[in-house]
Amino acid sequence: YEAEVVGTDPNSDLAVIQIDAEANLPEPLSLGDSEALHVGQFVLAVGNPFGLEQTLTTGVISALGRVIESPEESGFIGEAIQTDAAINPGNSGGPLLDLDGNVIGINSQIISPSGASAGIGFAVSANTLSRVVPELIARGYYPHPWLGTQMLSLSASTANLLRQAGADVPADSGLLVLESVAGGPAIKAGIRGGDRMVRISRYSVPIGGDIITAINGQPIADSEELTVYLEGQTAVGDTVQVTILRGDQELVVPLTLVERPR
Repeated sequence: YEAEVVGTDPNSDLAVIQIDAEANLPEPLSLGDSEALHVGQFVLAVGNPFGLEQTLTTGVISALGRVIESPEESGFIGEAIQTDAAINPGNSGGPLLDLDGNVIGINSQIISPSGASAGIGFAVSANTLSRVVPELIARGYYPHPWLGTQMLSLSASTANLLRQAGADVPADSGLLVLESVAGGPAIKAGIRGGDRMVRISRYSVPIGGDIITAINGQPIADSEELTVYLEGQTAVGDTVQVTILRGDQELVVPLTLVERPR
């Protein structure tokens, strides 16, 4: 069938297409609840690996709640399902099913030095589908929640480099706010960006800004954890409580999330 793209979201590696098949399609598959899954549960993967149509492979759920990189630059997909069912190029977009035939995920990517299945495959979870797909149908895109900041993930080594350059960095983890974007939710909440520049190697880095350490009491160590939390636990319009370090003070400020610029 010829298809029309209804909506896409590279950040979650999902898209919706529409076809005109009249009455020739079978009943749609039921969507499962990925929160109810457990490691060791048997699963089935369906797809067209290497162009071999309607191929079925079997395996188990190897792990839950994995974080994988999305096609969007610097993006991450949380809640991913890891499976040892053979997934190869051509399986992406096919369903991952439980033994009752419910769709518990959409096959997305693999880890493999050779490019073929090494028994480490990942699927975007059904709960992510439930959250993203209705928005793709309604809007053509998914509105991602955004704090309105430019930030740098801190580690012990990064913090030491900043201290050597003269910055006062009171934490070895969290997100250093380089800039609160003008008119954005962070600046409205009073979260401060850097107020002076330091030179580190070939880069100029704004310092002196707040350090975000938690959202709604959930510790946030780096940009990956922030993305996974915002995508999985919040939506545009939610007000969250942001914990920040400002010098030797710890503050909690309310911030209303807005849609990330597209």
